[in-house]
Amino acid sequence: MTTPQAPAPTSSSASASASAETPHEEPLPHYPFSTRGDRLAPELTELRGRCPVARVSTNSGDQAWLVTGYELTQHVMRDRAYARSVLAAADSPAQDAPILAPELLDAMNHLQQAGLRDEVLKALGRNQPDLPADWVEAATHEGLDAMIREGSPGDLQRHFAEWVAAQCMCRLLGLPFEDREWLAVRADLDLTMVTPTHEELARNWEEIRAYMHEHMATRRPGHPRGLADRLADLNAEHQGLTGHQLSNIVSVLFVSGYEDFASFLGVAAFNLLQRPDVMSAVRARPETMPQCVEELLRCSVVLGNAIPRFVTQDAQLGDAEVKEGDMVLLSLDAVNYDPAAFSDPETFDPTRSPNPHLRFGYGRHHCPGAHLVRRQSDVAFRVLLERLPGIRLAVPPAEVPWHPNRMAIMAAGLPVTW
Repeated sequence: MTTPQAPAPTSSSASASASAETPHEEPLPHYPFSTRGDRLAPELTELRGRCPVARVSTNSGDQAWLVTGYELTQHVMRDRAYARSVLAAADSPAQDAPILAPELLDAMNHLQQAGLRDEVLKALGRNQPDLPADWVEAATHEGLDAMIREGSPGDLQRHFAEWVAAQCMCRLLGLPFEDREWLAVRADLDLTMVTPTHEELARNWEEIRAYMHEHMATRRPGHPRGLADRLADLNAEHQGLTGHQLSNIVSVLFVSGYEDFASFLGVAAFNLLQRPDVMSAVRARPETMPQCVEELLRCSVVLGNAIPRFVTQDAQLGDAEVKEGDMVLLSLDAVNYDPAAFSDPETFDPTRSPNPHLRFGYGRHHCPGAHLVRRQSDVAFRVLLERLPGIRLAVPPAEVPWHPNRMAIMAAGLPVTW
C-alpha cells in the first residue's frame, strides 16, 4: 500500500553519494515522469532498456537510484541490505516528503511488536470476514444504480472505483459510510505529491488522525464496529501502542487502502473499457475474471511515485555502485512491462499464465492488502459487466482527465455511457 506523507523539510538532505550536482554536470532526470494512468511513461521504457538502475532527482530535491528492471527489483526486495526501517530518519533523502512518525512508514512492524498484526492480517486475508461477497455485490450495485439515476454520461470513477473502495474500507474499519466524502478529500490531499503547502499537509493529517482517535474512543469495548475497534480493544489489554500511534496506524490503513484500491479500480476499468472483446469474453465466462484481474494488476499504471528502499551497506546493484544511505526507488509499473519477465508485455492478455507481476511486491515485502484488492476487484468487475453489458467510454481515451501529482494515480473522471 502507498505510504501517506508528511511535510517536507525546507532544505533537501543528502547521503554521501547524493551530493549536489556540479555546474558542469547534466541535470538528472526528474522522477516521476508522469502521473497519468493511460500509458506507461516512455522514459521508464527507455531507462529499462538502456539503464535499469539510473540516477534521478526527486520531488524533494534529493537524488535516488531508480530501478526499472524485473530481476533487479526482485533482488532489492529480497536482500536485507535494502531496508524500509531507516526511511523515517531525519537526515535520510526523501522521495516526496519525509515521514512524520515511524509508525506511518512501518505500520505492520509496529502492529507486530504490539501483538496486533495477526488481527489485521485476518481482516485482510483470503476470507475477509468483514467483506462478504454478497455485501460487496450489493454495494457495487448501489453505486452503479446511483450513476444510472443521474443519467448518461456517468462517472465510473466516482460511482464505481471510489464508491466501492470507500464502501469496503469504511466497512472493514467500522467507519460510518456517511463520512466517506470527508475522509476521501483528506486522503486525496495526503497523497498529492507537490501541490499542498507543508503546513496544509500537516494540518490535514492531524485531522484524519484525530478523527480516527475520536472514533475509537467512542467504541463499546467488546462490541466492535470493525477492525479499528478490535485493534483498540486488543491494544487496551496490552498497551503495545500509544493512542497516538494507534490512531496514526488506523489512518494509514484507511488512506492507503482507499487510495490504492480506488486508483486500481479506476485505471483497470479504463483499460477494460478499451477492450470490448475482453469484456464480452469474461462476461460469458465469469469464472475467468480472477485471471483477468491479474493481467489488469500487471498492466495498469497506478504508481505516481515509486516503492522506496534505503541502502544499509555499500553494494553493487546492476552496473551501479550504491552506497550506504542511498535511496533506491522501485518502479513496479515499469517492472511489470519488462520483456525479460513477460512475453509480449505490451499486449493485454487476460489468459496470461504464469503472470508473476510484482504489483504487490515480492517475498517478505508483500502488500498485506493484496487479497482484498484481488477478491473485491473480482466481485466488483463481475457486477459491472453483468449490470451494464453495453458500457463504453463516452469520450476518446485521450480525453479522459487525470489528477496531477498523485502518489496513487487516479482519473479525475471516467465518463461512460451504456
